[in-house]
Amino acid sequence: MKLELDALRKLLDRCAKPLAFAACAIVLLLSGISCRTVNRLAVVLPEVPGANYIGSKECEQCHEEIYRDFATADHARLIAEGPNAKNVGCESCHGPGSLHSDSGGEIMPPYSFTAGRPVSTDPGARFSNPPPRTTQTVCYDCHADIRGKFNLASHHPVPEGRMTCTECHSPHKGSAHTSGGMAMLSRNEGCLKCHPAQRGPHVFEHEAMNEGCTTCHDAHGSVNAKMLTVRDSNLCLKCHFQTVRNGQLLIGGSDHTLRVQQGNCWTAGCHEAVHGSRVSSSLRF
Repeated sequence: MKLELDALRKLLDRCAKPLAFAACAIVLLLSGISCRTVNRLAVVLPEVPGANYIGSKECEQCHEEIYRDFATADHARLIAEGPNAKNVGCESCHGPGSLHSDSGGEIMPPYSFTAGRPVSTDPGARFSNPPPRTTQTVCYDCHADIRGKFNLASHHPVPEGRMTCTECHSPHKGSAHTSGGMAMLSRNEGCLKCHPAQRGPHVFEHEAMNEGCTTCHDAHGSVNAKMLTVRDSNLCLKCHFQTVRNGQLLIGGSDHTLRVQQGNCWTAGCHEAVHGSRVSSSLRF
């Protein structure tokens, strides 16, 4: 560690010289990039009695198409720790696959998400008949924070069994966000699939829609009604700044002194068309 600190000090001293500044900037930039391009994540995997982890490569023998597409998936980055680390992207969700592979598929993986399959008597397949909501149960193993959000008052009906994680997240191909990863307008498509009324077209658009649905809504759950990220009018005031002038509360240059006492921006009967309107530039109707 001392040697590393000494080397860093020498690098900073050299950067202090004008002629070496550009070269040092490039070195530091490349260092930052290298830290962000690591393509593997280590995971601690659950143990299943009688079964061993064999690596995703073994899955290719029978699931060639899924294996081919899985190389593009976010979950393909998962490996097991240790000197004999294996690419265990498939098994991180489906469990150790040795019994499934050795039996030629006769014994199902511990977590296969297939309803109605026969129960095996093999000791390594004790989980072969899971409850209906096993899908999100396995997701929660790594995404514990999302489990917490689904326990909040306002949430998508995943805990109730009316939705599953895979309706919005693709585990086998491409980005885990089925609607285009960080492309905000594309991400809206996942929401608009079930909420078509918010799609429009609108003559007067709410600019927030261009930023993505998650600008206002937490996709998993929130303490606020309608899964809003911020309570009541405070959500609107994140973008629509308020000022006080001569005793008046001005929002958008209009006097809201009495209006804010009648309810929040939409329940007071003022801006009801919060996603967009065909007749009102102020999103009143």
